[in-house]
Amino acid sequence: MEALKGPEVKPGAETPPEVSVVIPCLNEADTLATCIEKAMRAFRTHNIRGEVIIADNGSTDGSQEIALQMGARLVHVQAKGYGNALMGGISQVKANFIIMGDGDDSYDFEQIPRFVEQLRKGYDLVQGCRLPTGGGTVLPGAMPFLHRWLGNPLFSALARRWFHAPVHDIYCGMRAFTKALYDRLDLRCTGMEFATEMIIKTSLYRQSIAEVPITLHPDGRKSHPPHLKTFRDGWRTLRFFLICSPRWLFLVPGIFFILLALFGYMIAMPGIKVSSITFDVHTLLIASMSFLLGYQLILFAILTKTFGISEGLLPPDPRMDSFFKFATLEKGLVLGGVCVACGLALILVAVNEWRSLHFGPLDYAHTMRWVIPGVTLTTLGFQNIFSSFMVSIIGLQRK
Repeated sequence: MEALKGPEVKPGAETPPEVSVVIPCLNEADTLATCIEKAMRAFRTHNIRGEVIIADNGSTDGSQEIALQMGARLVHVQAKGYGNALMGGISQVKANFIIMGDGDDSYDFEQIPRFVEQLRKGYDLVQGCRLPTGGGTVLPGAMPFLHRWLGNPLFSALARRWFHAPVHDIYCGMRAFTKALYDRLDLRCTGMEFATEMIIKTSLYRQSIAEVPITLHPDGRKSHPPHLKTFRDGWRTLRFFLICSPRWLFLVPGIFFILLALFGYMIAMPGIKVSSITFDVHTLLIASMSFLLGYQLILFAILTKTFGISEGLLPPDPRMDSFFKFATLEKGLVLGGVCVACGLALILVAVNEWRSLHFGPLDYAHTMRWVIPGVTLTTLGFQNIFSSFMVSIIGLQRK
């Protein structure tokens, strides 16, 4: 590979590094020296001003001493977790370009120049890709079967579909990004979700993303197994995806249930018969349940989106700003009050019919057509009133 030429520096001026490589470390004595040496060799070979930062998360196997002997900067990070270690290391970088990668020798740090090249072209995030779908290579024994053929492709496809992130290997831990991007993202996740949060928020903020094919090597550690847990980590990823996408978690299912409920009301209120099947009050009751569930899911979507934006997990959304200009607390209270009033009125009609029969037996097929919509509207009204207050509380501007 042809040597990359870095930016010119004026003679006599202090020359901060152009690239900071941050490696999270928790008992990586088997492979840490190899990773540091490869990174520094890449710096020397391609004339890159770089530094290696080891973000140690409490190693007890001598990893700290190895880092210092190899000429890396050692940063002690007390708070446990993959995200905490990386955030602690990144907080100490001196460069504008940051490259992160695991210290288990599964990533080849001699590929650093390929990432730097894309950053110099102006990309904000450069994601490594180990999977063949993105041009990468997985060597035999380097990735578990379920990770390679199910989990990683599935979650990468969801990231492309839900968040429009142009990546084919969302789990790849080797990536590069600018310090400006990192500061803007204000990442919050302290565990393994840190890397996923970075990609999702970069895409949601509409920052530029490039993908670099790389080769994944087998884990070089011998003293302990990998930290990954297939099903636990898969569930954590899906959970985080859903939290970041209230549209797919709440809004779309909510709309589906409401449409289903409206269809149920259309066939149950008049008691439509299809062949020998009669759609009566039982159908009406199920339709009401569907409507309440759907409405609650839509409210959850609004609550989740509001919380995510207020806590910095999601970027500001102009659509939410427009929504809240129209859907104020006062309008929510009025709408809820109207629903409660209409619902109670329908219930009173049923009570009056009962009174007219001297509180004797009722024709339930007829009476429940008043009671069920009345109960549904009353419940919806109270949901709307209290949810309006809840949304206002979550969205309250605060320091």
